[in-house]
Amino acid sequence: MGRDHRCRPAARCIDSALVRRLLPLVIFLVFAAGCSVNKPGEKTVEPLPVTVIGTVPKAQAVSVPAAYKKGDPVAGKTVFATAGCKGCHTLKDAGATGTVGPNLDQVKPPLSKVVTQVLNGGPQMPPFKGSLSAKQIADVAAYVVKATGGNPKG
Repeated sequence: MGRDHRCRPAARCIDSALVRRLLPLVIFLVFAAGCSVNKPGEKTVEPLPVTVIGTVPKAQAVSVPAAYKKGDPVAGKTVFATAGCKGCHTLKDAGATGTVGPNLDQVKPPLSKVVTQVLNGGPQMPPFKGSLSAKQIADVAAYVVKATGGNPKG
């Protein structure tokens, strides 16, 4: 018996390698056809455009506590020189060339940012809330803002 019993007559024999290669394509086509055709009584739903009515709210102004609003920039230059600021920051007016903290001449920080940073510190900056008085903090903040051209009201 030289006949292969796994397969019927040659006309009906299916190449299993061909089936394995085409099966994923057939499955995909059946799935895609089933997903894209609506069944009777169903309709295609499209997303609706969204219209925004109104305006985007403005950024809230950061208020500077009254104790830090009226610092003396002249006195602040001395605080900047003696509190260790020169060692970390670059500030041309103070002759400071530190590179640990940001270059204040480039940043031009507003008053609110200087006060917040000096009080609370930052990633590499220690807080000075306990080591400088409120007057010293107000003075150094006023000095940094004036020397850099930062916003004295914000």
